Amino acid sequence: MWLLRRLGLAVLTLWLVSVLVFLATAALGDPVRAILGRDYDTNVGRREQLEAQLGVGDSIVTRYFDWLGGLLTGDLGTSLANQQPVWGQISDTVVNTLVLVLLAALVMIPLAFGIAMISAHFRRRRPDTVIQTILLALAGVPEFVTGILLVALFSTSVFNIFPAVTLVSPGTRPWDSPEGMVLPVATLVVAVTPYVSRIVRATLLEVLDSDYVELARLKGIPEPVVMRKHALLNAIVPGIQVVALQLAWLAGGVVLVETLFSYPGVGRQLVDSVRNHDVPMVQALSMIIAGVYIVVNLVADVLSILLTPRARTAISS
Repeated sequence: MWLLRRLGLAVLTLWLVSVLVFLATAALGDPVRAILGRDYDTNVGRREQLEAQLGVGDSIVTRYFDWLGGLLTGDLGTSLANQQPVWGQISDTVVNTLVLVLLAALVMIPLAFGIAMISAHFRRRRPDTVIQTILLALAGVPEFVTGILLVALFSTSVFNIFPAVTLVSPGTRPWDSPEGMVLPVATLVVAVTPYVSRIVRATLLEVLDSDYVELARLKGIPEPVVMRKHALLNAIVPGIQVVALQLAWLAGGVVLVETLFSYPGVGRQLVDSVRNHDVPMVQALSMIIAGVYIVVNLVADVLSILLTPRARTAISS
């Protein structure tokens, strides 16, 4: 029953997001005038075509339900920029963004947990102070500033190691040239690692002060074993929650990073679609980002329940 309620809330949230996305794009004004610009009064044929395609003459309620019906049946509409189906335009970029976020997560998760364990081991001593100062400083730096600094350091005369932008030839994928993905992945890792590490450290400190951990120490269990088998296992659930929040943030925060490095993903395509007043593309990309956010949080909730015996018992009862 809990899972069904959680799924129902997820569907409700996604529906509310669809209403907000549609109303937000509708509130931008006449999309046909924005697209045609000075040709609005002269190019009558193109204007009528766009009005028919966007259903400008219909009420906003009718347009919303027509769009929602297409969304539910997999018809995301037609791009206004090139008159091609939206899904055919965004399918590759969705995969590119998912790969970028997955690579960042594979690096960030063990790095953040490792830093948290080291910091908790040396708590209130100089290594802990240094680590927390660095993490706090990195947490206050916006991701686009981090990206610019990495470009200045590794793509200029200082260390000319990696390309400043992701160059993708037609018919290829970004990972066909791995060196072009290093800086985008590093930027995302630096942007989210401080938050995860600081929260996991706080949880580890709380667990290390608990009675059962003190009992394990009194039994003569070595401190590394106590940290790994007792403290870390009990800190894994809060860690999952914060990792999920950061991964969900990456679904939207990747926009700046992809634009900065010209990475062919959802973020860059969303910026280009807004610039071109391509309303169907903006709506579809916004819903995909929202869907990823909701799914990631749903998975995190399910994992937290599965890994917490007390919570499983409460749900089953």
